[in-house]
Amino acid sequence: MLLELPRPKLLLTGASGFLGWHLCQLALPMWDVYGTHNTHAQPIAGVKAIAIDLTDFQALKQLVRDLQPSAVIHAAAQSRPNLCQTDPEATYAINVVAAQSLAGLCADTGIPFVFTSTDLVFDGLNPPYRETDPVCPVNVYGEQKAIAETQVLERHPTAAICRMPLMFGMAPTAPSFLQGFLRTLRQGQELRLFCDEFRTPVSGRDAAVGILLALNTVQGRIHLGGKERLSRYEFGQLMVEAFQLDPANLSPCRQAEIPMSAARSPDVSLDSTLAFSLGYNPRFVKDELVALSACV
Repeated sequence: MLLELPRPKLLLTGASGFLGWHLCQLALPMWDVYGTHNTHAQPIAGVKAIAIDLTDFQALKQLVRDLQPSAVIHAAAQSRPNLCQTDPEATYAINVVAAQSLAGLCADTGIPFVFTSTDLVFDGLNPPYRETDPVCPVNVYGEQKAIAETQVLERHPTAAICRMPLMFGMAPTAPSFLQGFLRTLRQGQELRLFCDEFRTPVSGRDAAVGILLALNTVQGRIHLGGKERLSRYEFGQLMVEAFQLDPANLSPCRQAEIPMSAARSPDVSLDSTLAFSLGYNPRFVKDELVALSACV
């Protein structure tokens, strides 16, 4: 009689977030997934939920000691640039201090560690950006992530730093910007989207695929952008076509026309050649949107 070996344990912070939910779905067939949340639990079938304040070092230390995970993916963050701009102290605690603490705890016991960063570590003036290009963020959120990247690698030199692009899709635990766009147009309201802000978007599903690939293959920084450079407005045009919506209320605007607390980079398109060479193969945006439209 063959004995069934215990499955490896994956500790995933931010499991109930948009990216976290997609990571859970992909990881569950291979891992025992332990997902953290702070105050708002979002049950995910098959995931063992853990309530914890990630800014509490002693609680983190106890969690890692008790769980002894086989790997850790740190996806929890405060990713709203305007909030980071207006409350830098509170957001620094989760975006920087928690990442540094968790990386150090994993390094102490040799646990593989993945940290999710952002394309907003760049100023948007010299795209497309490679992993070796110098960072130069234009807002507090980008600054926090850039600092966290450095501190994570200082504490855990073999960690993988996944710089994530704009992500879209659907998750029952947390929406992406896509749901807001669709709701606005379906209500017959005007949807104004930037024609001068460019990203390399990917679906949440493909982003999760890239992160799990990086967990097994990458040490240091890697870009997980999509294959297309699109403005927000161009994304909206693809969305309207895929979901068969009336384009009459979709209109372009410029960043300067919308007052925001946090400055925005004009073009943070990522060069993801390294990831592509490792087998990362995100779908084209229109194809992914068409597939999503069939689910609603």
